[in-house]
Amino acid sequence: MDIPGLLDALVLGLIEGLTEFIPVSSTGHLLLAGHFLGFDSPGRAFEVLIQLGAILAILTVYFGRLLKIVHDLPSDPRTRRFVLGVLLAFLPAAVIGAAGHSFIKQVLFESPMLICIMLIVGGFILLIVDRLDLKPRYHDAMDFPLGMYLGIGFAQCLAMIPGVSRSGSSVVAAMMFGSDKRAAAEFSFFLAMPTMAGAFAYDLYKNHDILTAASLWNIAVGFVAAFVAGVFVVRRLLDFVSQRGFAPFAYWRIIVGAIGLAAVLTFG
Repeated sequence: MDIPGLLDALVLGLIEGLTEFIPVSSTGHLLLAGHFLGFDSPGRAFEVLIQLGAILAILTVYFGRLLKIVHDLPSDPRTRRFVLGVLLAFLPAAVIGAAGHSFIKQVLFESPMLICIMLIVGGFILLIVDRLDLKPRYHDAMDFPLGMYLGIGFAQCLAMIPGVSRSGSSVVAAMMFGSDKRAAAEFSFFLAMPTMAGAFAYDLYKNHDILTAASLWNIAVGFVAAFVAGVFVVRRLLDFVSQRGFAPFAYWRIIVGAIGLAAVLTFG
């Protein structure tokens, strides 16, 4: 058993859980941290497969809400419309992600400099949007128009560029379409479930033949760490966003991107 590798997996799993549901790009953080740790991930499967821990974290926290949705689905038109909206928002990522899987994993995931630049650019965009005097029209994610759900789904596809942030792109799009900050963040939670589950299943299908015993141990450790950290974040994020907005995450992105860019230019 590779103890140093397991320790790296533990650190990366904590990073995944802490960053998956906030608009800072968990994939960007994972790839940068793995790059500087010298972490070996066959086919970059580790970075995608440990997302299962984050998926289970949000399912755990939202279990009661999801159970109510399932219960109300046959009889409540509003619930059926919301479920249709989540599926519409998921559709662009499913199609584009499957079509561009090889390019994303083999090209975009292998460019630390691109990740750093996107962290910085995305940080400034998030900071600008957070400071706009927007007039929210929607205060519940279940009340978005169907076209708005689809628009958020297309915006989420930008996160296939590591460093952009899945939650960040969906939150910014929702706010620009008229959502308040809390509803935008909550919808990003719901959209994360099919998006991350789909990415997990597709990546496992594509990479199952190259996974070794050592990589499976790493994935298991990263999964548990991501689950624990993810539960912590999901339980606290909505209240934090309601009170503080997204500016703290924007500054974090800019700082991490700048430090990473300096390190890449200095050390390669």
